[in-house]
Amino acid sequence: MALNIYDGDDKYYTVGNKFDNNEFNQALVTERRDKYSFPFGDAEIVEIAFSGIYIVYGDMLVKQSRLRIKAFDEPDVVELHFALTGGGIMENYLTNKRQDIKANEHNIIYSPDFDGTAEFDVGGPHKFFEVNFERARFIDLTCESSNLLKNFAENIMNSRSVEISSENLPITLAMHSCINDIMNCNFTGGLKLLFLQSKCLELLALQAQAFEEAAKKTERPALKSAYDKERIYYAREYLLANANHPPSLIELAKTAGINEFKLKHGFKEVFKNTVFGYLSDYKLLKAKELLADSSKDIKSISDELGYSSVQHFSNAFSKKFGISPGKAR
Repeated sequence: MALNIYDGDDKYYTVGNKFDNNEFNQALVTERRDKYSFPFGDAEIVEIAFSGIYIVYGDMLVKQSRLRIKAFDEPDVVELHFALTGGGIMENYLTNKRQDIKANEHNIIYSPDFDGTAEFDVGGPHKFFEVNFERARFIDLTCESSNLLKNFAENIMNSRSVEISSENLPITLAMHSCINDIMNCNFTGGLKLLFLQSKCLELLALQAQAFEEAAKKTERPALKSAYDKERIYYAREYLLANANHPPSLIELAKTAGINEFKLKHGFKEVFKNTVFGYLSDYKLLKAKELLADSSKDIKSISDELGYSSVQHFSNAFSKKFGISPGKAR
């Protein structure tokens, strides 16, 4: 989908491609990869369209912190938004709404037209990933789903610009895995169409589940300040850096500078998983990537990831993915 981005002299440059409704709704997969270089930044964008679904992802390097952006007369879509790295602020003058974009966070957004500004950190990389469902298709998919999605769809049917939640949520490992599967899809033809459709629906389900759980949560939050949350992110980074020889909960809490209760409950608040559940998922997703490298045998991968035995690794992998490491190659 095309965006008009304006420079300081009010000259606009078009980023992305304009899909007509026939192309957007055809059953075959249309894919485009383009590189852009403008006075205000550089970008590499991939666009994939099929059956009322439009995927767009890419990398941006911004040279100008504040940009004017307009997008009109595009297909009416609901956006599953994932900010992978980098951050900024989007302000839509048409709706008087402001959207904070933070690294490793996601939301579901409906905003038919955009005319406003974007402010980004200059110099750092910005990576994003979006799945856009045609409005009518999204409503059909969600009409018999959860109450949260049904209420969200009702706002869309009334043409209200809306986000499913005023607060973004962290992107889970399962979401990252699904996104990576889409970006590295090796299928072709009809199988590619089937694969991409299933993964887009999986992402929608994962997001809906995350927002449902957040909405239902009534217990008093363990994290009281931005500092507490920063300590949880620090604990996560330390845990992953020492994934092969992980610290105990007591050691990890001491390293992060918080007590064990705040570590356990805060970790679950932020990442929707226990400390060691998160670590296990991380190691198994890493194992899935390593298995694609035929030069490494299963024992080497098991040892590299710190499993006590090949059998332990094989059991954990089979439980997670429903298939043995040997068959996953």
